[in-house]
Amino acid sequence: MFLEVQLAKAAEAIRKSSYTVAFTGAGVSVESGIPPFRGVDGIWSRYDPRLLEINHFYEKPVESWSLIRDIFYSYFKQARFNRAHEVLARMEAEGLLGCVITQNIDNLHQEAGSRCVYEFHGNSKRLICTRCGESMDSADVDFENIPPYCSHCHGLLKPDFIFFGEGIPPAAFQGSVDAANRARTLIIIGSTGEVMPASQMPYIAKQSGAVIIEVNIEPSRFTSGITDIFLEGKATYVMDLLAGELFP
Repeated sequence: MFLEVQLAKAAEAIRKSSYTVAFTGAGVSVESGIPPFRGVDGIWSRYDPRLLEINHFYEKPVESWSLIRDIFYSYFKQARFNRAHEVLARMEAEGLLGCVITQNIDNLHQEAGSRCVYEFHGNSKRLICTRCGESMDSADVDFENIPPYCSHCHGLLKPDFIFFGEGIPPAAFQGSVDAANRARTLIIIGSTGEVMPASQMPYIAKQSGAVIIEVNIEPSRFTSGITDIFLEGKATYVMDLLAGELFP
């Protein structure tokens, strides 16, 4: 009964909002079969994160690419978007969502149909040539021999996501900040608030007067500080229920 009441409040806040933003983290992708990077069962409990430091990548590209291929282009290859991704895409299509700010690099929001997505940490589906800057789809790259090289200039290819030691892409950062400032409602989904500076986006929205809705399986760093409406549960379950409220 309590969840039903909170869902009704969340739906009302979204309907009344002139601009709503979704802020998504690993909790959305977990239900698509992608484990989080942090935590007891996270990727960094099994792999050495130093292999994804940008200096290490340039110094020992074969070693870094061995990890990159295993995680992002073999293990994650079978991941598909889930109900939470679908609901956000429909909300955008129906004019109830302005954009998604995501910490995830799996491209699943776009595959589900979301059009305005600020990728705070980049996208693993794209590769960038470190020499000429050419961008290409990972599906067009042969990962049998690593490291892969650019077909145009034979420069070393790098996944277009943020390595340790790299800065946030300026366009994604500024777009996220602008969206957070503009938001009248912001929906946190599957983010615990531990990763800086991405975790500051909900705080920026709150400071600008936004209603903060949080969807998480348990309370997070946001919950007691800025959250107005807490919807406890898995992202797919809660977002499906929210869709029922928004699209009866």
